[in-house]
Amino acid sequence: MENKEYISIGKITNFFGIKGEAKVGYDNQNQLKSAKRVFLLDDDSKRELDVQSIRFHKNFAIVKFAQINDINELIQYKGQRIFVSKSDALNKLEKDEYLISDLIDCEVYTEDGEKIGVVVNISNNSSQDLLNIKNYLGQISLVPFVNEFFPEVDIKNKKIIIKPIEGLLN
Repeated sequence: MENKEYISIGKITNFFGIKGEAKVGYDNQNQLKSAKRVFLLDDDSKRELDVQSIRFHKNFAIVKFAQINDINELIQYKGQRIFVSKSDALNKLEKDEYLISDLIDCEVYTEDGEKIGVVVNISNNSSQDLLNIKNYLGQISLVPFVNEFFPEVDIKNKKIIIKPIEGLLN
């Protein structure tokens, strides 16, 4: 379910044990760790769950929801995405942190106004986020999303200023 009021922070991939703990795949550990209340959304319903505990193991999280106490209650949610309200997520962001959904479709310009391209995706190389910037030829450049390269990000106007060094862009 696509909904602009909520953002996805993970997916219930399986159960963990018999006490209703969920094995959750995630993209951003900090976002998942700070979630206190999450939502399971589908086309015609919304289920609110309180996060009772969370721990991280290998490349997934083990999440215990207060409302789910055994495997039989959890199994029906296997494969469902976990959401938080966008307003909660925005309130927890630090300075110079952005939601991925807000960066997608931002136009990228040099400091002197030359349009470089559009952000089409965000990827991660385990040490930093990379903006995937598509230029007018359809080529995609992966640029580390760091302050040195991006001195200005204007989410409201969907505009990002880049300060490229030689060889950074295709």
